Amino acid sequence: MQYNNDNDRQIYREELAPRLPKRIFDAHVHVWSRDSVPSGTTYPERSYKNFTGGTFTLEQWREAMKEILPEQEHWLNCFDCPAKETYRDKVPPVNHKNEFAMVLVSPADPAELVQERIERSGAIGLKPYLNYAAEVLNKPSNDVEINEMLTPEQLRMLDAKGLAITLHIPRSGRFADKLNQRQMIALCENYPNIKFIFAHIGRAYFMRNIRESNIEEFAKYPNAYFDTAMVNSTEILRYAFDHFPTKRILFGTDSPIALLRGKSVEINNQYAYLMGENYSIGTSIIDHEHSVHFTTFFYEQLRGILDAAPAGAAEDILFNNAYKLFTNLC
Repeated sequence: MQYNNDNDRQIYREELAPRLPKRIFDAHVHVWSRDSVPSGTTYPERSYKNFTGGTFTLEQWREAMKEILPEQEHWLNCFDCPAKETYRDKVPPVNHKNEFAMVLVSPADPAELVQERIERSGAIGLKPYLNYAAEVLNKPSNDVEINEMLTPEQLRMLDAKGLAITLHIPRSGRFADKLNQRQMIALCENYPNIKFIFAHIGRAYFMRNIRESNIEEFAKYPNAYFDTAMVNSTEILRYAFDHFPTKRILFGTDSPIALLRGKSVEINNQYAYLMGENYSIGTSIIDHEHSVHFTTFFYEQLRGILDAAPAGAAEDILFNNAYKLFTNLC
């Protein structure tokens, strides 16, 4: 499968390659294969999962990165897709050298079973998701609280092992939600040995959301990290870099979604994805007439980081921070 066109190759050659480090660590990638779900599983026509042929294996990721970042060495942290049909006992078969993995987890999973899955796979932590909690609690996804996404037994187990959690926070207010803010801080305080990676910069995709967050309070918690997955706004990234230590911000893309063509934009204290292809991810506005020449979300995210990062910080954000974190978790 070809991901780049001539315009993308020019963007890489002229804008990105001269500014990128020689190693890139993507801390937020979804990887799945046919045996991750029941036989015969299909996806809605406009699902991003169809974009890569219904799977996105480690081999597919490796081949994509050779094209997207042809001059770089590639590292990743990955997890399966947190869908209802996904087998949570299936963990991506990473090499544990430049590839790391996390276990999907539901609050329905006994801590002993979760521990066994971690130990069997060599995973470096967990990836909870709000839909798993919603199913267990029989409540709408937007009503799920962070404290309901993991059990105290699971958290104590992970704290004892000193591993990591990549957390996609719930609730419609996202990082501006006061309950989320209190519960995020409480996790960092109560489980000091867990490395908490708050995904998508706390899902702060528009400026008011991050301005009304408490991101600066997390600076005093050495176990608090943020990843940048699917954030391409230079202003939002700069705000995060200005208010939180850049040594604990990790580059993430949310691939394979990031391999689609588009750009997220702020609209009246909201955000939407402008899509150059007929796939739907969240609130999507699709350019059916192909009036705009889009590059990939992946490249838009790199542009945003390179433009927003303080002097000398880009290599830390794009590689060093994740390298230090994940290699120490093995």
